[in-house]
Amino acid sequence: MSCHLLAVVGLLLGLCVSAGAVERPNVIVIVTDDQGYGDISSQGHPWLKTPQLDRLREESVRLEDYHVDPYCTPTRAALMTGRYCTRNGAWAVTSGRQMLYPNETTMAEVFRDSGYRTGMFGKWHLGDTWPYAPRFRGFEDVVCHRAGGVDEIGNPEGNNYFDDTYFRNGKAERFQGYCTDVFFDETLRFIREEDERPFFVYLPLNAMHSPFTVAERYWKRFAELGMKKDRANFLGMIENLDENLGRLMAELAERKLDEKTLVIFMSDNGTAVGHKATPDDRFGFNAGMRGNKGSVYEGGHRVPCFVRWKGQLKAGSAIDELTCHRDWLPTLIDMCGLKAPEKVAFDGKNIVPLLKGGSDWPERTFFIERQRDYLKKGRLEGPSIPFAVLTERWRMVNGELYEISVDSEQKRNVADRHPKVVRELYQAYEAYFADVSSHDSAYTRFMLGTDEENPIAFTVRDWHPTVGNVIWSKPQLSDDKLYINGYWAVEVTKGGRYEFRISRHPRDHEKPMGAKEVRLEIGAEKLIKEVKPTDKSVSFECELAAGPAILTTWLKDDGGERGAYHVEVKRMVP
Repeated sequence: MSCHLLAVVGLLLGLCVSAGAVERPNVIVIVTDDQGYGDISSQGHPWLKTPQLDRLREESVRLEDYHVDPYCTPTRAALMTGRYCTRNGAWAVTSGRQMLYPNETTMAEVFRDSGYRTGMFGKWHLGDTWPYAPRFRGFEDVVCHRAGGVDEIGNPEGNNYFDDTYFRNGKAERFQGYCTDVFFDETLRFIREEDERPFFVYLPLNAMHSPFTVAERYWKRFAELGMKKDRANFLGMIENLDENLGRLMAELAERKLDEKTLVIFMSDNGTAVGHKATPDDRFGFNAGMRGNKGSVYEGGHRVPCFVRWKGQLKAGSAIDELTCHRDWLPTLIDMCGLKAPEKVAFDGKNIVPLLKGGSDWPERTFFIERQRDYLKKGRLEGPSIPFAVLTERWRMVNGELYEISVDSEQKRNVADRHPKVVRELYQAYEAYFADVSSHDSAYTRFMLGTDEENPIAFTVRDWHPTVGNVIWSKPQLSDDKLYINGYWAVEVTKGGRYEFRISRHPRDHEKPMGAKEVRLEIGAEKLIKEVKPTDKSVSFECELAAGPAILTTWLKDDGGERGAYHVEVKRMVP
């Protein structure tokens, strides 16, 4: 082979490598918690100073009509799967409805199976046991807290956002520093590791979720303006995030990864406390939208979304078409040359044509709901679950109709003037609901007796309530006036002898149960023991056959009965 031919071959190989690098960028997906569309200075906020978010916005393509779900888990579930949360099993934040169905394919699994190394740092909120925890859903490197918040039931005692105990690949570990700082530290560690593979980082932060707390230097300026404590801390948490974002972007620049890394920034729902709480609230700001976190009005689900890939996407441009969090998985499969999962029908669309400046884009219709334990169809009249139907022109909210292009604050209900539009949008909603609810609210079950996790532990947050509501705040565990109960949906994966340890308080903070009698039922098994009020736990053993079952407990005292708030189940291996 001549020297000239060798040179040509070498050039072609170099071009192929270069093209491959462009086609397979690193990917960082940042999801903040409870930060609304207007909670950024360049989005119009009068008091915030977020120079790093402002810079990211300037260097990105902005998705201006971008929507998520109005709560934590549903947004994370839809983002990870590209499918409606009502389809994939994780449509609520507790009650066993915060866990993805086991057969769902996650974004992390797609990246991992396509040759990426995968890391997740922060708030998962899609299940903490096998097979639901992030280390079982495609993430190779994980540091996270459990449940829906750092301090909630299911997390170690003493967690308060500072110097907390989190879980590294399932093992408890004490970390020094503020929560957001820690999760960015772990992201930087992961990025710095030497590896030939491109990386995928999922950085779903727990901030700015309550309890609103951050170091004084972040909240003091807002308090001095006259803001109340929660809002001052909330805005201070955003400025701490901004500072950490600057550290991350500086690291990418220093390592010459700017043009090799696709960065997506978004929030999981509308603002928690940034909005006007009352008409005369002089510090409230929500970018002119109605509603906030939890609402199916615009302010509950329209959030910021910035997409930066230097050299590939046009900085400072905006997409005005309707887009959503379900779009990202099919889009990233295209942008990163990933292997698409077989037999998976995405509810999202590949928005690469929009990101590249295309204007020929079809009309779309989105559906947003706030479901609880069992899926219920929304109604146009009478009591109903909150739901909304979104098109480019219209927003139908619980039977009300708003022409969003001329009424962004959703003040003028025009349903009476457009009954045909209401009827057509509701018919579309009915078809959607029949489709996504075809599983008939099937349980996502706790798997007992597996080799992967034995024993397994779960809590009151995870039961399906029968008396009262689910609790998630640790002080509620000690409320003697609270008589509530529920059951856990479980799957006995292997027949055999099992031990059940039940208690009112967690192992790391044991206290007397205050009960005189304890009962446990699982399937046909009915077990009962008398105990002393000073006893901190009680154990039962029984033989179980493999298969699905319902597990219920009762702690009886002089005032009534409540369920056991903590359960550990162990298969007795011979």
